[in-house]
Amino acid sequence: MGNKKMFQVSTLQTLMLGYSRAVISVEELLTHGDTGLGTFANVDGEMILLDGICYRAMQNGDIKEAESERGVPFSVVSSMTEDISASENVSADFGLIDSMDRLKTVLNNKIIDLSGRNSMCMARIEGEFERVFARSVSACENDHTDLNMILKKNQRVFAFEKIKGILVCVCFPDYMDGINAAGWHVHFISEDRKYGGHVLDVVMKSGKGIISKIDSLEITLPDDPVFDAYSLKQVSEEEVKAAEQGSGV
Repeated sequence: MGNKKMFQVSTLQTLMLGYSRAVISVEELLTHGDTGLGTFANVDGEMILLDGICYRAMQNGDIKEAESERGVPFSVVSSMTEDISASENVSADFGLIDSMDRLKTVLNNKIIDLSGRNSMCMARIEGEFERVFARSVSACENDHTDLNMILKKNQRVFAFEKIKGILVCVCFPDYMDGINAAGWHVHFISEDRKYGGHVLDVVMKSGKGIISKIDSLEITLPDDPVFDAYSLKQVSEEEVKAAEQGSGV
């Protein structure tokens, strides 16, 4: 078994409760992995990290390559190897996937194939999509506004129709809820790298992917007196669900 590592910037509780200041830069983040997702300082867009390039989905779903100096308050990245024969990887072909719930069910079944029920996992799926329902968000002026309030005020939702692209999917086990979101978190970027965002729902006609089981986690926390003034608590399941599904509060 290989020793694949997940690198995470800050924790979900920290972001949910309103700490959205930069912890590290995009440039530093890219030294820790080539695939992942997250957001940017003041929650200014959704992050898709793919093939060693960091992209920012803006509020309207358009994609720009993120500047190396742009700040990152929360992200999770790893290195996705092309060696699909490695014991921590499984390749997967996907038929028709008619909803996000169905996608998560299929991915969970693949985790069982990896004996990864209590491990972190990352997946990259290249597919042809009938529809991708997604969101992104513009920056909040106050970097201490809780995440669901930012989403309620600043997010926009949009649909991409009949499009080819890539899903970047990250899964944390239930016992790590709060450090990150338990279950699958999915971002999308189009094949031409023009469109993307945080995926709310999806209809995929077919796809091919690789899923990696990850057995170690490194977390870098904010080096800021303000962070230590926070009263970090367990964010409720309802709050996390509201953020994941794009409903805010």
